[in-house]
Amino acid sequence: MPARVLIVDDDPTALAALEMRLSEEYFEVSTAGDGEQGLEQMKADPPDIVLLDVVMPGINGYEVCERMRSDPELLHVPIVMLSVKSEPEDVVQGLKAGADDYLEKLFDDVVVLARIRSLVRSKLMMDEFRRREQTSNQLGVLDSEEDLIDSDVLGRRILVIDDDAETVGRISMALASSYQVTSERDPDRAMAVAGDGEFDLIVVSLTMDGSDGLRLCSHLRTMEETRQTAILVITEPDSSEMLVRALEIGVSDYLKVPVNTDEMMARVRTQIKRKMYQDRLCANYETSLALAVTDSLTGLHNRRYMVSHLDTLMERGRESGRPVALLIMDIDHFKNVNDNYGHAVGDEVLQEFAERIKRNVRGIDLAVRYGGEEFVVVLPETDLEVAKMVAERLRQNVAEEPFEVSADVGTITVTASIGGTVYDGTEVSTDGLLRRADEALYTAKNQGRNQVVTV
Repeated sequence: MPARVLIVDDDPTALAALEMRLSEEYFEVSTAGDGEQGLEQMKADPPDIVLLDVVMPGINGYEVCERMRSDPELLHVPIVMLSVKSEPEDVVQGLKAGADDYLEKLFDDVVVLARIRSLVRSKLMMDEFRRREQTSNQLGVLDSEEDLIDSDVLGRRILVIDDDAETVGRISMALASSYQVTSERDPDRAMAVAGDGEFDLIVVSLTMDGSDGLRLCSHLRTMEETRQTAILVITEPDSSEMLVRALEIGVSDYLKVPVNTDEMMARVRTQIKRKMYQDRLCANYETSLALAVTDSLTGLHNRRYMVSHLDTLMERGRESGRPVALLIMDIDHFKNVNDNYGHAVGDEVLQEFAERIKRNVRGIDLAVRYGGEEFVVVLPETDLEVAKMVAERLRQNVAEEPFEVSADVGTITVTASIGGTVYDGTEVSTDGLLRRADEALYTAKNQGRNQVVTV
């Protein structure tokens, strides 16, 4: 489903032009002519992102932003402020009010589209973690849900990477008033420092003479130790192409030279607050759920958690119209594995099967050991065509590479049958959706196994 964008602007011409441009990029666009109307629409149906004019009759953009940030239902909706007012003090005021970015109305639309996509990707991932926390609350695993971002950011750790000694010194000195700052001028050493340092934010200059800052950012995003760390890049004012590539790589935010200290401090604070909140969600998800809702053999979620989480996703699907896909897979002739090689080898097959599932689904997808040799994958915001592609990829991954086992035979061939279906907002219960997928699975097995059937 396309991301939903709300544009709040009192200028009909600007509003129509922006609506047309975003619609061309396959966003689902709604509009509001002033701040009060915008807030009413947000509360009725929170969007994925808000593009907010600053100067409007009634309440201005700054006040709309502040009211959104004080409303638990709107707190995590990204905000991009658009204005003809572009002095540094205007930008800082917008960022301090809670905006994620502040751009001139005469913006480079390639940059703003990349920024919108970047913020929406981040929000959708955070939404998924919040839904999982909500599921944990419903199961009684967590006692309470703390939905506000922790505002105490003082003393958090920042790494600054730039080969220019003067720039590093100036930025580090400004940040050192509130944070623990480590600086590194050599990018190769910086990678090692980043991997060992447990930083909340990494500042990377894309203006370095002897190094490729984009490549450095890409490496930081692929390293396990820094994959979730916020990255803020520093770019030249006219480097739109580089900035777009940085946002596509997964950079969290950016500054343009010459760096305004107040703007830097505002952006740094926002990114660290978000990182702290993300860390808290991840910690709750990983620790509080581990014993109660995961399968001890495979490490996947168990049936109990899946049913509750699927209820939550289907309820949201009824409200938003976004599909939820469901795959049920069964290891073919698994009884023969236990009979021929023993239950210990059977457990090894189940564990490797689970690992292959995890390697081939997204972070927002839910992988489940449903029971015995049956597994389930729940795919939020996924239609049947895409779900079938995912299922076929899983089937091939299982069938084409033998499983290594501890038995004398060394490896054994394993195949799986997969049934899939999708919830599209129509009236069907969770059990009904599972039955539908199960029927597709049995069709796959009756037709010869090692195949995918979707309904």
